[in-house]
Amino acid sequence: MAQRRFLVKADEAAENASGFSHPWNPNSEMYGTRLGARAGLSRTGVNRVRIPGGKESFIYHSHYREEEWIYILSGRGVAEIDGEEYEVGVGDFMGFPAPGVAHHLHNPYDEDLVYLVGGESYEVEIADFPRLGKRMIRRGEEVEIYDASDAQSFGPLEENDTDRP
Repeated sequence: MAQRRFLVKADEAAENASGFSHPWNPNSEMYGTRLGARAGLSRTGVNRVRIPGGKESFIYHSHYREEEWIYILSGRGVAEIDGEEYEVGVGDFMGFPAPGVAHHLHNPYDEDLVYLVGGESYEVEIADFPRLGKRMIRRGEEVEIYDASDAQSFGPLEENDTDRP
């Protein structure tokens, strides 16, 4: 049986940082450590992330099921939230209840932007990428991408409606 972990020391977090980026954003560049997973959390994600100067986090997106939050540890950046930009710095906190507004973080400055980001981790999540017209559905490790324009409404379901999913 694997030993349970409850503590991730700062030096371990730094040693285990890895780079990642969003495939749809050529300016996306982040380095981070999945702190929550390293401490054995499975229902809550907590990550320490660093964005170098001139780079961005993922891509402008919104969540349907999972709430997300960001807390700035050092540096400063620009958060785009629901189409508006806000300068953010040390001690600033952002929360995105689900279903949420679209958001994105970028660092137009020279110094690194370092923050904690976390949220819920459900088996199924849906996210929209409004500027790209895409919708993502994640079930466990499987991820599917659709053109949002292909969505069709079934209309409201009736209480005894068995002909539709």
